[in-house]
Amino acid sequence: MPSLSRLVAMSALVGATILAAPLTAIAADSAPPAATQAVPPTATQAVPPTATQVATRETVEQRITSLHASLAITPAEEADWNGVSTAMRQSAAVMDKLVAEKSAIDPAKMTAVEDLMTYEKFARAHVEGLKSLTHSFAVLYKAMPDAQKKVADEVFQNFGHEKSAAHG
Repeated sequence: MPSLSRLVAMSALVGATILAAPLTAIAADSAPPAATQAVPPTATQAVPPTATQVATRETVEQRITSLHASLAITPAEEADWNGVSTAMRQSAAVMDKLVAEKSAIDPAKMTAVEDLMTYEKFARAHVEGLKSLTHSFAVLYKAMPDAQKKVADEVFQNFGHEKSAAHG
């Protein structure tokens, strides 16, 4: 059975993968809005991504690249890895959508219940993203040789400990 510290480390890695960018995006949404479009887009027009969404995608792409390198993904594992990276991107896209919905609401007009319901939407999206990521990562992990599984275990065990070691 995995130790509590290992479970916490895995949760932190996956949680950071899924949530770090959206939380940054929420904070960025409190900044003064940029000029808005004068005419709302029609159903056939693509809505351009906000600067926050672009930054989120870059951050997700950076995390995907970093994790790919840390796990030493081989060419033979790319197909399984694509499931992991797709899960990460889809989760980020869902969070981007929720952030956009939240930023469109005047916080002064939200009731406490509406605020809690919004938080619940984020929590549900996080859980669904975590389920998808866990499933896709399990497929990849199962296909890894034992030596690479050990590397993956270390990556997950050590995630987030670099900061505490530097400060402790």
